[in-house]
Amino acid sequence: MNRDESSTSVRTPTRGRSTAARQHTLREYNLALVSQAIFDATTPRSRADIAGTTGLTRATVSVLVDQLIEARLVRELPPATPLRAGRPAVPLTPAERTVVGLGLEVNVDYLGGTVLDLTGQVVAQEVVPGDLHGSDPAEVLGRLGALARRLVEEVESQDMQVAGARLALPGLVDARAGRLQVAPNLGWSSFLPVPLLGLPERLPVEIANEANLAGLAQLVAPVPPGEGEPRVPLPGPDGVAPPVPSSFLYVSGEVGIGSAIVIDRELFLGNRGWSGEIGHVVVDPHGPRCLCGATGCLEQYAGKDAMLRAAGIPLDAPVERFLDALEEGTPSALDAASSAGTALGRALANFVNLIDIETVLLGGIYTDLLPHLREALTTELTTRVLASPWTELDLRPALVAGHAAMIGGARTVLRDVVAAPSAWTTSD
Repeated sequence: MNRDESSTSVRTPTRGRSTAARQHTLREYNLALVSQAIFDATTPRSRADIAGTTGLTRATVSVLVDQLIEARLVRELPPATPLRAGRPAVPLTPAERTVVGLGLEVNVDYLGGTVLDLTGQVVAQEVVPGDLHGSDPAEVLGRLGALARRLVEEVESQDMQVAGARLALPGLVDARAGRLQVAPNLGWSSFLPVPLLGLPERLPVEIANEANLAGLAQLVAPVPPGEGEPRVPLPGPDGVAPPVPSSFLYVSGEVGIGSAIVIDRELFLGNRGWSGEIGHVVVDPHGPRCLCGATGCLEQYAGKDAMLRAAGIPLDAPVERFLDALEEGTPSALDAASSAGTALGRALANFVNLIDIETVLLGGIYTDLLPHLREALTTELTTRVLASPWTELDLRPALVAGHAAMIGGARTVLRDVVAAPSAWTTSD
């Protein structure tokens, strides 16, 4: 009996583990180990590289890799030129346009879906704008279900297989029960969204908070169709691309404001999965009433509608009109941005003081607005973060800004495939 088959101890596969499993369910464990070694690599690895990383024998790795290739999860690249005598190494990489994940989203001013493949490429997308304040959930989710079916039909006609879907919603989500508790800006509460989509039972669908999924999208950027390799962060002043941090606070600005706390590349969800509701942090208890029923919430100062209203711009105008007014130096727009930056800075300072995070990524409309918000943000953070004399907060635009929740939803589906690839193989 070799080292890969010698023990009966039971262990659960864990991301990042580099020790081979030794128990009766070893094939599933070790297949997941090899799968994650391939998908987590920053550069393509060979079978020998994976054997060295995982501790599995080369023969075992070769068998498992062949199963992943047959399942269309992994593909081989042309052999690398050897540096010395011997067989050239064959690099392994995620397969393109085979198994895909579907991310769906309902937000206040749009609904849509994005299909992502295992390489991170966007292979199909459809977004429908509209004002969904106070909308009928059955009608909206019915339309989203029809959109989802169109996307599924499109990719399946190209020989892709949809592994599942995640539905992103802007509110408190009980993911385990599949229930939306409340989405104040939509006017929705207390119902099961998935059945209203009308999707076929063969397509597994789960729900999640939109900001949490958008936060996960920041870990790996997507690639629009036909644009080549997965994107990396834009280069800094020295020409070197800054790495995406493993821990950060992501804040998404739209009509509502949500956030995701990512620690060591995993979401911190809190006891009930409801963490990150920064939009309802109180900026001024005597401020305007929020749709959640409280007064003075951050959304009433730094949400998209709040900023447009303060700038004297119609609420149905695109955010680009606000940006144009800022570039032109329009006083009402400048005042609105200053007020929003101050309020957001106060809320962020509370978060930083509580959770000691070093990096804040600003997504949604904040990505383009950051140059106009930074001064007020920095003033508040410097004044209110206790540790500011000794450390500087890394405040940067999000890598994935537009429709990030759909990207994150599709990636979450595919992460489950990578973590449990045995469901996609035919070997016993």
